[in-house]
Amino acid sequence: MAKELSPQEEEEKRKDEEPLLKCMKTSNLQHILYVMHVYVFWCAAARMSELKLEQRTNIKFLVKFGKSGNEIREMLVQVYGDNAMKKTAVYKWVKRFSEGRESVTDEERSGQPATSRTEENTAKIHQTMHEICWLTVRSIA
Repeated sequence: MAKELSPQEEEEKRKDEEPLLKCMKTSNLQHILYVMHVYVFWCAAARMSELKLEQRTNIKFLVKFGKSGNEIREMLVQVYGDNAMKKTAVYKWVKRFSEGRESVTDEERSGQPATSRTEENTAKIHQTMHEICWLTVRSIA
């Protein structure tokens, strides 16, 4: 049977536990915000990667159709607006496709990968997001 604490002992215990509870709540919230930030960044990066491949495919088609770099760049800006490839990137891809390149994906490079997107990390992020699906903007604020 647990010993009953006096009001003074209860107050001291509460004072001792309060910073720990506050820290746990803050730490949990910081973790949740971090995971949400990573998830949003990952989704944005995936979308940008899709846009790059889509634009490269369009460039490849337009090169085969006989369009110039300037014409291709103008078309990309009309379709993609601010998300259109930069002029120098368009010209690089026009040159590559004009020289016979068929692949629209980047070549493998040596060294450390520029991203940490792996199946394992993706699964962890999705699992964490499902675990905190109850989270609302109001509860974060």
